[in-house]
Amino acid sequence: MNDLNPEEDYIAINKPSWNNRTDTHLKSDFYNLTGFLKGETSLNSIELALLGDISGKKILHLQCHFGQDTISLSRLGAKVTGVDLSDKAIESAREIAKDMHADVQFICMSLRIIFMNNLI
Repeated sequence: MNDLNPEEDYIAINKPSWNNRTDTHLKSDFYNLTGFLKGETSLNSIELALLGDISGKKILHLQCHFGQDTISLSRLGAKVTGVDLSDKAIESAREIAKDMHADVQFICMSLRIIFMNNLI
């Protein structure tokens, strides 16, 4: 018998699923990590246009996966914290940020914890 409530069960299933996808995503053409590491942004032109000047702003990037958008936002001058439930993705995000000397912070936690504790 499963003692977890449906929400906890969903998180218990979802976290390993995203952990398993991280390596595939890091190597995929869709994410273009090679281009990103050479300085390309992961943000789309519509996102950039809608964001405008974010220099000096503090941004909490939820569900950041392995951090490309988080780092892209920091390149635009924002102070950014990325959050994701996948420890594998956050570990990769921290490694990428370190290699790129990006001034960002990454936290591994469920968004449920953020909202339940009124952290934002």
